Amino acid sequence: MANSKNAKLGRFPTMGVSLRAETLVVLLSNDDMTGVESLFEHRKIALNTVIRALIRKYGWPIERHDFPTNTADGRGAWASVYSLPAEVVDAALAAGGSDWVAGVRAAKSARR
Repeated sequence: MANSKNAKLGRFPTMGVSLRAETLVVLLSNDDMTGVESLFEHRKIALNTVIRALIRKYGWPIERHDFPTNTADGRGAWASVYSLPAEVVDAALAAGGSDWVAGVRAAKSARR
């Protein structure tokens, strides 16, 4: 947490059940990004569209790392993993993000 005062924090999306909020919860919780895939399973929007909105509209410094992988039929492809720098996560959670994450999770549970 050495650089948490200098970390560039974005704005939190409106609390509730939205793809932007749920995706940011995963990024702030340091959860495995494979959990995000289920959010997009039956939607017509792609993860990279939501990530782009979190970067451009909300100002989060999300990092993207691409790596080669194989598809189910054996062809080669590229996959991406998105993350927030650790100092950004620490600063965001300290600046009210923990309560925001808890609120988004509660809204999601109430919706079920």
